[in-house]
Amino acid sequence: MKTIHVGLIGAGNISSTHARALAAMDGVALAAVFDTSAERAGALAAAHGAAAFDKLEAFLAYRPMDMVIVGTPSGLHAQLGIAAASHGLHVLTEKPIDISTARADALIAACEAAGVRCGVVFQERYQAANLRLKGLIEGGGLGRPLLLAAQVRWYRPPEYYQGWHGTRALDGGGALINQGIHTLDLLLWLFGGVARVQARTARLLHQLECEDTALALLEFTNGALGTLEVTTACYPGYERRLELSGTEGTVVLEGERIVRADLKHEVAGLVDAAASGPGGNDERASSAAISNTGPHQQAIADFIEAVRCGRAPACDGREGRRSLELAERIYAAAGPL
Repeated sequence: MKTIHVGLIGAGNISSTHARALAAMDGVALAAVFDTSAERAGALAAAHGAAAFDKLEAFLAYRPMDMVIVGTPSGLHAQLGIAAASHGLHVLTEKPIDISTARADALIAACEAAGVRCGVVFQERYQAANLRLKGLIEGGGLGRPLLLAAQVRWYRPPEYYQGWHGTRALDGGGALINQGIHTLDLLLWLFGGVARVQARTARLLHQLECEDTALALLEFTNGALGTLEVTTACYPGYERRLELSGTEGTVVLEGERIVRADLKHEVAGLVDAAASGPGGNDERASSAAISNTGPHQQAIADFIEAVRCGRAPACDGREGRRSLELAERIYAAAGPL
């Protein structure tokens, strides 16, 4: 099996997560790290035996390198991904693919023109509970979808917003497009497309340019109705909660576990043990740090397999674009803050 050599663009918190995920994988090597800060690039590269660069062109010309993972502020994803594609490198970006669908489209087009793969890291699709829930819905165990309620009541301390987070230029918004984008992706993945949107955004607690809270009413193309709450203002931060109801019953997901399933026809092995305590097992509720790299590893592994086999990744650019488009629609429906 040919070793796939990976370059990391960015050397912050999420790139450290990617580096740890790569280190646990066979047939994969971290080749190089790029960051505009030579100190950050050097520290992450040294920890994993990779080359370090603070000049983008030198990094992109480095070989052997087959692909990059872009882990910079969101508003730079497409720009940097397009540069990588122009050097013949496959491009996997962190969520969201970028901060506008226009930029996302430019990246997708650039990758297609260069003949390289484009993918987006939505690692929650690989969580065991989410996969079981997806299987239940696709198998008809929930029946016809009726109602969905999603609560993302997380907390971020004031210092979280002292950098690029919550800025229009680099984050594209606040809690919705950054923290809430994972849940938007899950809702689309589980319940399908959204036909209509009503929304309201607000800056309830934090001093930031954009919203720290967003509420939306969603009408899905299959006729189901849904509510969405996303915030980073709920101290100390609580597990994300999804309640999904169909004609055959209701399932409740908290954090990374299915904690309740009231179905007309019982499904063995569907429910996990319940979480306990504030924040439960959902570490993201109160911190941007990630300790469990397993789901990231699976998302990266799928992309690498797509590169090896010449197939599309499970979450390619167009699939990853869907949640960004929905975020844009929610912002448009909410209007100015």
